[in-house]
Amino acid sequence: MKWLLGAALIMSSAFGASNVHEFKMKALRGEMVALASFKGKVVLMVNVASQCGYTYQYEALQKLYNKYQGQGLVVAGFPANNFGAQEPGTDEQIGAFCKLQYGVTFPMFSKISVAGGDKAPLYQFLTDKKANPKTGGEIQWNFTKFLVDRDGKVIQRFEPAVEPDSKQVVAAIEAALKNEAAQKK
Repeated sequence: MKWLLGAALIMSSAFGASNVHEFKMKALRGEMVALASFKGKVVLMVNVASQCGYTYQYEALQKLYNKYQGQGLVVAGFPANNFGAQEPGTDEQIGAFCKLQYGVTFPMFSKISVAGGDKAPLYQFLTDKKANPKTGGEIQWNFTKFLVDRDGKVIQRFEPAVEPDSKQVVAAIEAALKNEAAQKK
């Protein structure tokens, strides 16, 4: 009964959320991270996997992070094993792989579920069509990308085949960074 009550609270908080800053997620190293710590930043949230045909996108994600971090971009990786069992490792194995193979320095979070009945509350929010009518909908595969503005609102979604360094993604990131910078003046 206690477990059911806890699950119900998680479910209601996910759908009652108005932005991603209302969530806390466990980082790969085990500490809890309030996504409110990303307030004022533009965030590209990506469900990642180490054994996927799109795994090479880590390289472009890291390059985006390197290039735009100083302007306020955060890339946030969320490992998930939902599609083709392509993320079977532990958090420690995932972290080592990302660092050794791709030099990943952007924030990486503990492995979660991004689809199905055990979907993490953050991904319940990201995919909820009522909360995010333009970007909601079930995730179909690894490396789906959600662009979040400095206020924690989801502003765009890119499917896995859209490369992180494509003109479309780069233009959206630059526009989000520019729009927010202009508002602060």
